[in-house]
Formats: sequence, structure tokens, C-alpha cells
Amino acid sequence: MPEGDTVWQTARRLHSALAGHVLTRSDLRVPKYATADLTGRTVLDVTPRGKHLLTRIEGGLTLHSHLRMDGSWKVYAPGERWSGGPGHQIRVILGTADRTAVGYRLPVLDLLRTTDEERAVGHLGPDLLGPDWDPDKALANLLRDPARPLGEALLDQRNLAGIGNIYKSELCFLLRATPWLPVGDLPAEHAARLPALAKKLLEANRDRPARSTTGRRDQNLYVYGRAPRPCLRCRTSIRTANQGDGSRERPTYWCPTCQQGPAPHPRPSPHPRPSPHR
Repeated sequence: MPEGDTVWQTARRLHSALAGHVLTRSDLRVPKYATADLTGRTVLDVTPRGKHLLTRIEGGLTLHSHLRMDGSWKVYAPGERWSGGPGHQIRVILGTADRTAVGYRLPVLDLLRTTDEERAVGHLGPDLLGPDWDPDKALANLLRDPARPLGEALLDQRNLAGIGNIYKSELCFLLRATPWLPVGDLPAEHAARLPALAKKLLEANRDRPARSTTGRRDQNLYVYGRAPRPCLRCRTSIRTANQGDGSRERPTYWCPTCQQGPAPHPRPSPHPRPSPHR
């Protein structure tokens, strides 16, 4: 499940493989761009923006991609077997003399002018791992709709960019609030530390192969994917329920003892073991 730290790692891997090199292969398997040919152009850089990837190419072009739930970018050496999925799931191939980057199951793929990047990412709030990070603005964005459930506010990339379903559940646990608590009801001292805590979690994990929010060797996450196992703090069974704004229902995890606030009736967990997308 790609979140801001995963996208940051993907951008770094793509940048290392492609930046400064001339494209010798270009294949955009999207009908709109089927005739686009980027060969002969140099890749300038690959930059993450929240959960978005911006691959900037000589000539004032940017290839914009988004991984959403199932997308991925893989980088292969010459002669290496491609293993990211079947061929029909490939959406883009960018090759140089040394490396080939392959985008699988990318639900968003756009080729635009670099000067028009704001059309793709201009709606995003401050990026937790970006140079535009502004904790005061992020908090003001979150509190702009005080009746909105905390979990939904955290997932809204217009408030702050980079948090996905895992960090949503983990942040709510660390703030001792259920994801259904109206964000305006979050105690002032907890609200004040929210932006710094979110940034700390993503920064701590952007260089890690396995995400961890606990600092423990035996358990990486406090609540996400752990229902109905016991809470690491109080031993109460972790619960799970769907939370969404109507566009998508997302499994959400919380401890009914450690976290204060409203919560829906719990449902049996379909994932008694940690999510493999962690």
C-alpha cells in the first residue's frame, strides 16, 4: 500500500536509475499517449510530491504518475527478468543504456508540460517529505472543517500530502483519538503535536525497507492490520471497521481503550494477520 514514504523511495530509485541518462526506449501504453516518443531525450530528475511522481524530461516535459493502491515502478538491469506482473499490466517503459524502468498497474499516467505540473499536483497540501512542508499550514488545513472525522481529514491530500491508510490508523493511535473523532474535538495539545508527529513517522521510514511506527523489533505497527490481537499498550483486542467519505471505504484499526472518541460497531476482521501491503 504506497504511502508518502514508499513514493519517496520509489522516486529515489527511479532518479538513481534514469536521471542524467538519455532514453533509448519509450513506450507509453495508454491510448492517449500511444504515439508519444521520448527516445533521445535526457531524464532530468524524478521528484516525489506527496503520493505523486513527477519524472521530468528534457524538452520541458513531465511524466506524471500515481501508484494508488496497486501500482508500482520496477527498475531492471540489462538481461534481468521482469517480475512486476504480467505484460498486460505494464503501462509505461522508460529505458536507458543501463537500466529499464517499468510502471505496472499505474491508474494515473499523464504526459504534460513541466510548466503545467500544477494542474496535477497544485491541489496538494504541504508535503510531509517535501521542501514545501509547513506544519502551521497543515494544521490549519486540518482544522478548517472541525466536524470532519480525524481519519478522513488525515487522508485528504489537500490538507497535507503523504498520509495513507496505515499512517492514518497509526497516527490516531499515537494521538489517543479514534479516527471518527471530529478533528475539532481533538485536544489542543494533541492537535499541536500532530504535524510534527506525522512528519517524524514518515521521515523515520523513508529509508527503511520495512515500515515501523513502534520502534520495536517484535512488532512494527501498533494497530494497523492487527485486529483482533491485543493492543501493545493495554492488551485490549484491536478492532477494525470501514471508514470512508463515500468515494472509497478503507479498513481502519483502533484500540477502544487507548483511543477516545466515537467509533462504529466493530466488524469481524477479514485480516487476522498483518496486511501484506505494509
